[in-house]
Amino acid sequence: MPPKTYPSDITDQEWALVAPYLSLAPLDAPQRKHALRDVLNALRWIVKTGAPWTYLPHNFPPAEIVRQQSQRWIERGCFENLVHDLREMLRLKDGRKAQPSATVVDSRFVNGSPESGHRTEYNGHKHQKGSKVHAVVDTLGQLLALNVTAGNVDDREPVEALCQQVQEQTGESVRVMFADQGYTGEVVLEEAEFEGIDLVVVNRVEGSRGFVLLPRRWVVERSFAWVTRFRRLVRDYERLPMVFAGLHWVVFGILLLTKFFKEVVTPTG
Repeated sequence: MPPKTYPSDITDQEWALVAPYLSLAPLDAPQRKHALRDVLNALRWIVKTGAPWTYLPHNFPPAEIVRQQSQRWIERGCFENLVHDLREMLRLKDGRKAQPSATVVDSRFVNGSPESGHRTEYNGHKHQKGSKVHAVVDTLGQLLALNVTAGNVDDREPVEALCQQVQEQTGESVRVMFADQGYTGEVVLEEAEFEGIDLVVVNRVEGSRGFVLLPRRWVVERSFAWVTRFRRLVRDYERLPMVFAGLHWVVFGILLLTKFFKEVVTPTG
């Protein structure tokens, strides 16, 4: 009987591209007992279904092996490197420069869980305990920088660190960062300006009510919607903020990999 497969499993073409990013040791290393591809498929299954590690189907490597290897990948920034390279190639395919000059910043509140409860905080606006995910994307919605904080942290607090990450990844190409009204204030403007970025607040039209599609700001909201299709990121289930942030890079790796092979490798006429 052939091995069981899942919709989340990586394809042969995708694995050929991804394998060099994940091979922290030779693929045929004598201490390796489980194929890296099987471990990656297990991780992809986890982020897509939102299941606990111990609920991994038995045809995957043991849960503890998958969890430990996933943390090693996250600590080494393997998925970040993959996402940044895919982002550059997709931008070039779109006729843009490899590195953006404009970005969008925003945050989303994520409810906590018993696993993350020791580091979550009460958010007075949401009336719940949880975490915040602060993200910067380019104008195509592709992830550039990410920071996870407690749910009561002001949106403006991580801006300086996010700007530093963005400029480091883009070679200081970014000149503009669009944001909502939560990012107003002289201090945050100066912090962004110190990194060579003009923080532009996009305000709602005066007198408007209900939902209004605002230029630029909707891009990052769409990116947040993309990641919430992966049930592991709908709630903060992780004990470590590093892991929760790392799983966002895993998800964007999946999204951009699919887009890359659809639009670049096998484009339709």
